[in-house]
Order: sequence, then structure tokens, then C-alpha cells
Amino acid sequence: MEQPRSTQRYHGKAADDEEMLTERIVILASRSGRYGYRRMSALLQREGWQANHKRVERIWHQAGLKVPANQSKKCRLWLNDGSCQRLRSEYSDHVWRYDFVLERTHTERVFRILNVIDEYTWDCPRE
Repeated sequence: MEQPRSTQRYHGKAADDEEMLTERIVILASRSGRYGYRRMSALLQREGWQANHKRVERIWHQAGLKVPANQSKKCRLWLNDGSCQRLRSEYSDHVWRYDFVLERTHTERVFRILNVIDEYTWDCPRE
């Protein structure tokens, strides 16, 4: 036959529902920002889509989706749109921070103190 092997390769065809599946994945990812492609594939299979985890992973990466990195417990602000920015206070009395601190007396008795601080001015209401 004398035909080069590169001319006889198989070229895959895109599925008919690829665009609709991509739109559904983006909608689910924006609604639940902490889910990855594995959980997304389980949600899609529950809805009746014929998509395994490998197909969902490929579409996930093509759409540029990713799960945001874990935030520390003190600075956590989960937003469904995937943004990871912490909101800052813009004026006095806008955001207050509170924390319980454990202390001990000289007789080893434990007591707790509630600290309340304004984040904009870093003032404590009572000292």
C-alpha cells in the first residue's frame, strides 16, 4: 500500500452534548465552589448525564476551573463564585473581631476573657 502511518490515524469526534455538559459543569462549580471534578462527576451522574470522571476532568481543565486553596479558619470566607479574597473593614464599627482567651490565676484557677476589637481602628470598646 505504501501509505505513511500518520495518514491512517483515528481522529476522535466530540460528543453531541459536550457544550451542554460544559455549561452544566460551570453552573454547578459556581454554585458549589468547594467541589472538585470528582464530586462534580457524581453530581452529574445523579442528574442523569452520561459522563465518567475522566470526561468531567478533561472538561474541567479545558474550562479553566479549579478548587480554591484551603483558607485558614480565622480568615475563612467561603464564597460560591470561587473567589478567595477576604473582605476588609472600610470604616469604624464596620467589622468587629472577637476571641476568647484562657488565663490562669496564681492559684491555678482557669477563667476566660472575651476580647472584642474593631478591625478598622483596632480599638477595644472597654479596657
